Amino acid sequence: MGKSWKFGDSISTDVIAPGRYFHLRSNLPELAKHVLEPARPEFASQVQSGDFVVAGDNFGLGSSREHAPLIIKISGIKAVLAKSFARIFYRNCINIGLPAINCNTDKIDEGDELELDMEKSVVRNKTKGTEVEFPPLPPVMNRILQEGGLVAYIKMHKRMEI
Repeated sequence: MGKSWKFGDSISTDVIAPGRYFHLRSNLPELAKHVLEPARPEFASQVQSGDFVVAGDNFGLGSSREHAPLIIKISGIKAVLAKSFARIFYRNCINIGLPAINCNTDKIDEGDELELDMEKSVVRNKTKGTEVEFPPLPPVMNRILQEGGLVAYIKMHKRMEI
């Protein structure tokens, strides 16, 4: 379980991984200290392991900065929940082992305590006693997430099983 950090629509990779810190891209833990800084300056210093990023439409739009989902994961975020994702950002999330869940986030508020159940494809809002269902991920995506990302999956299985 973790608390929700609520963001709006069209959060770009430049907001997630601010361009002014581009020089830190080879030091991801340092770059993670600035994750989502333009939208929420306090985020990186207050987020806790197991928390959730909750957003509206088109989360992760913009350039394909592979380090954007990485620094979200490094910050301790358990999953990103959004109404929709930019495709490259979504793929990058799965590839690094960060669940990116398409669901209706309208009834999730800032600070709500959430629990993600990937097996039942549901987000439980413990604060409100409600549940938000989401479409189940394809089996191969679930296996990639369970292994911790695509590289770990391929190392474990020596090939990609579809």
